[in-house]
Parts: sequence; C-alpha cells; structure tokens
Amino acid sequence: MRKISPDQLPINADGSVFHLHLRPEQLADKVVMMGDPERVGTVAAYFDSIEFDRQSREFRTITGSYKGKRITALSHGIGCDNLDIVMNELDALVNIDLQAREVKPDFHPLTLVRIGTSGGLQPFAPIGSYVASEISMGMDGLLYFYEGGDALSNADLTETFVNHTNWNVFLATPYFVHSDKELLTRIGFDMIKGITISASGFYGPQGRHVRLGLESPEQNELLESFEYQGLKICNYEMESAALAGLAHLMGHQAMTACLIIAGRYSGQMNTDYKALFEDLITAVLDRI
Repeated sequence: MRKISPDQLPINADGSVFHLHLRPEQLADKVVMMGDPERVGTVAAYFDSIEFDRQSREFRTITGSYKGKRITALSHGIGCDNLDIVMNELDALVNIDLQAREVKPDFHPLTLVRIGTSGGLQPFAPIGSYVASEISMGMDGLLYFYEGGDALSNADLTETFVNHTNWNVFLATPYFVHSDKELLTRIGFDMIKGITISASGFYGPQGRHVRLGLESPEQNELLESFEYQGLKICNYEMESAALAGLAHLMGHQAMTACLIIAGRYSGQMNTDYKALFEDLITAVLDRI
C-alpha cells in the first residue's frame, strides 16, 4: 500500500488538511461552494443549525443542517488554481486515511455544487438570469497536469473551438468538461444551459480593456458566435472547469450554477443582485 508522504499531502498538527483546516468529521457529503467567504455566511443563514464554522485564508467553511440535510458551505476563493487546492483536500478528507496516509479501500463520493456570479455573453442570457454549466472550458491548462485529463476533455470540441477562435499558440490548450448529468438535471432543470468559460483572469482573459491593450480584441465576439452541437457559450466565470474536471477524475458529482450580473453582450453591470443570488442559494439548497 502506497504511503503518501507529508510533502505530498501536508496535514496540520490537529489532524486537519493543510489549507482548509478541516478534519474529516467536519465535512458533509453535500457541499455548496462559492468564491467569496462572505457568501458562506449568507448560505449558512438558511441552515436550521450550525455545528462547525472555521476560516483559513480565503477558505471559510460552515457545516450545518438544512431541512434535515447535512450540508457544508465552503468558499474556494478565485481561480482554477484555488480549485486545485480545494478539490484535492476535500477528496483527501473522505478518501485518504490521514493518520495512516493511505488511500481508503472504499471510495466515498461527494456532491459538489458551485454557485456564483458571472458575465453573460449572449442576448438569451441577460442580467438576472441563471445559467447551469452543461460544459465548462478551462483556459488554465490545469487538467493536463493530471493523468487522464487529456482523455477526459472533449477533443473534437477543443479542436473546433481552437479553429474558430484562432487560439493563440502561446496560451494553454483549452479543455472542455461536462458537468455531472444527473446533478445538472436535478439542480439546473429550469436554468439556461450551455458552455461556460472559466477564464484564467478577470480582466484581459475576459476581454476587458482597461489600460493594457488586448492581444485578441475580437475575443468576445468570437466566443459569442461559437456554437457546438446546438450549445453556445453563455457566460464567463473563473472556476467551473477545474471543479468539473477534477470531480470527474476523482469520481465525485459536480456542477456550477451562476447568476448573470454583467452583460458582456450589452456592456451593462448590475451590482445590486443580493435578492436574485439568495433565490439561487435557496434553489440549490432545496435541490442538492
């Protein structure tokens, strides 16, 4: 049996995983994820009871009960690189014997639903609408660091996208990953479905021109016009591809649902979205 050394999986003195500072008994099987630590408190305000609350860096975790379901609300911070930390440590909590430093003989699956805000790229996904990511595209190349990551990505979709957008050869090859089909149907049955772009940054990688010029000023127009087997690119965010990809490789259920707060198509932005986001929270809590 392979022993996982401390440099491969750091564990704190209290038996918690290194970044999240969680111990196995503090994690529920159903996890609602979001970028902003403050939103964890917003989600937990709907819980009937709270058993655990901890924050480490940008990672805040509250575990409690909602209508008889044990649920963990967890913030993952911004970007696919943060999801690499979060997903590996969540998986370790349920599938690694942290004392023996060995993989457990019986696999333990998690249900992971990310809720977030995003920018809409289509007129049919206006500000105020909800998008469930049927497929997510990662700009970051993260999945290719893992065995099986290249086979998981939809190769035909990748080739079609690269050709359509004249993808810069100096950028990482994009990867496309499907959300869990059962979870997508259960959580997002009444939401807009399509392709979500997980950008590797907020400004230039999402086609925002502030002071620095863009290498591809036409990027958003090319994304808006792209279509694959009836699916169009609906929105930008920064984490769904890493979540979907790593969950598939690890064997967990995962999907992302986002509220559109920026109209990249219209050039508009809504910063007063609290009520709409709370409606998304309650829908996910009821359906997870």
